[in-house]
Amino acid sequence: MKQLIFAAMNNDEEVIKEEPAEELYERKTFKVDAGQEPLRIDRWVQQRVENASRNKVQQAIDAAFLTVNGKAVKSNYKVKPGDNILLMSLVNPDHTEVKAENIPLNIVYEDDDVMVLNKPPNMVVHPGVGNYTGTLLNGIAYYLLQQKPGITEDDLPRYGLVHRIDKNTTGLIVLAKTAQAAAHLAKQFFNHTVSRKYTAVVWGNVESDEGTVVAHVGRHLRHRKMFDAYPEGDHGKHAITHYKVIERFNYVTEVECRLETGRTHQIRVHMKHIGHTLFNDREYGGDKILKGTIYTKYKQFVENCFEVCPRVALHAATLGFIHPKTNKELFFEAPLPDDMRLLIEKWRNYTNKN
Repeated sequence: MKQLIFAAMNNDEEVIKEEPAEELYERKTFKVDAGQEPLRIDRWVQQRVENASRNKVQQAIDAAFLTVNGKAVKSNYKVKPGDNILLMSLVNPDHTEVKAENIPLNIVYEDDDVMVLNKPPNMVVHPGVGNYTGTLLNGIAYYLLQQKPGITEDDLPRYGLVHRIDKNTTGLIVLAKTAQAAAHLAKQFFNHTVSRKYTAVVWGNVESDEGTVVAHVGRHLRHRKMFDAYPEGDHGKHAITHYKVIERFNYVTEVECRLETGRTHQIRVHMKHIGHTLFNDREYGGDKILKGTIYTKYKQFVENCFEVCPRVALHAATLGFIHPKTNKELFFEAPLPDDMRLLIEKWRNYTNKN
């Protein structure tokens, strides 16, 4: 299976950046040195980037995953001293074959270039160890094959997936339907210009009506399936979350979280970092009573709440981005799913009675 995957090699040109874009794509930016003779861009890349076969480079150029000075070019473009070359490629791609499966999809919006879906809970976004079938991407592959029989990941890497949300997080996710649209969207995620707001229920009475959490997010040093917050430094990646209180229920709080960056488990880690673990977040300890009384009646009420919303209380509520072809801004909203809506109603009623 051919993929747009490259690794930078040591060379005289300056590698300006090498960071992940929403954990699915990374971008490498090179500046051509002053002594460079005119050379075709495809040959230049092949000489300086590991695994850059002629076919892979051509795919990247055709899909606009490779640009020069911010513009798409053809393979015969000749690099010049001072040119800024941007290369986007998948980060740590999973080579698991995506098996097409007829899985119902909740499509919020679709045209020839993009598709916006409302993901249900308990659905993994893409295949991986332990989840080879039944994922959102399995369903996407089947859906796209009905429209374009014969389409493969050579034509559309990872079938247009450019970002992801956790298995038990519900809400909006955008996919590209062409490689060119995928490159455009991946750059928007990397540049943090995509607008995303989440609704969450967190433990505790959040003191400030609004605030900002700035802390690196990286793999937990002991528990590799978890992430943790770290001071600005070498471990983890820079992350910013803005939050605002929607409604208070004494022992829990409904909040809106706006992502400025998009790191794995970012909201879950950042809210725990400031003492407000997400409600029923098993991985981070939110499936225990973290705030409240010792009375049996209260404990039973919380257990009932866990049953009503048997997952982390997090929902990707809004999504805004620039359309890759029309350049018009698109904005979408997904209403709270029933489990979170009922959870909030239960807490509201409990607060009003007590």
